[in-house]
Amino acid sequence: MHRPSLNLRSLPPIWREGRLPAEAASLVLDPVFRGAGVPAGNGRPVLLIPGYLAGDRSLATMASWLRRAGYRVGGAGMRLNVGCGGEAVTRLEQRLEQLSEESGGRRVTIVGQSRGGTFARTLAVRRPELVSGIVTLGSPLRNHFAIHPLVRMNVELVGRLGALGVPGLFGPGCIDGDCCAALRDELVAPLADGVGFVSIYSRNDGVVDWHSCLDPSAEHVEIDASHLGMGVHAGAYRAIADALRGFRDAELGERGGRGTRRGRRTPAARAAA
Repeated sequence: MHRPSLNLRSLPPIWREGRLPAEAASLVLDPVFRGAGVPAGNGRPVLLIPGYLAGDRSLATMASWLRRAGYRVGGAGMRLNVGCGGEAVTRLEQRLEQLSEESGGRRVTIVGQSRGGTFARTLAVRRPELVSGIVTLGSPLRNHFAIHPLVRMNVELVGRLGALGVPGLFGPGCIDGDCCAALRDELVAPLADGVGFVSIYSRNDGVVDWHSCLDPSAEHVEIDASHLGMGVHAGAYRAIADALRGFRDAELGERGGRGTRRGRRTPAARAAA
């Protein structure tokens, strides 16, 4: 399988990922963290999917924030997101079904960070009747290999360990084998009408080339954040709040929302920070 080349000059220094503690501290002081501008959840379900090498605990701050706003939050059930993508999405589909059922049959909003965002897109294509919209955070949607070389080395190491039979790890077959064939197709398939899609990205992302986040099916929202910090960044939380409002309004058939519905695309980025 051909892997598109990555322009290293398009990535900022990876040491900028050290901004994470400062971003988390700033979030706590921001009004959005206390609920300003966040639409009331009223029990609407949200599924959170962590990024590569991360687990549910990495999105614990976001989960707590959403619960305080009245949302019913479900986790991905992941300790580390390093498994076969096809198997992971199958398990996530079951969680999606369960969360919708527990919420009285309501459609679910999915928020996925990095690799978790690619899973969110797959679920939205596979089960549109269960998904009101998705929000992706720094997800390499257009080119999975548009990542920093140091991170790619880690990915390749995990793949080699998976090939050796270490349980719970993806292997080389996940790139072009049958196990992830459906996932690869769904990652480029169009979303159904009525399924919202917001892709949040940062030009200061030190892990993923931000150009790869610009899925043509999505509304693009730019923030000034590190890759790791998107899960605790005030600009991301404001963008998520806007998306939740837009998905809700679309479901209610209201006009004049934020343009999160499929078919109303904004090619130019809208600043949220």
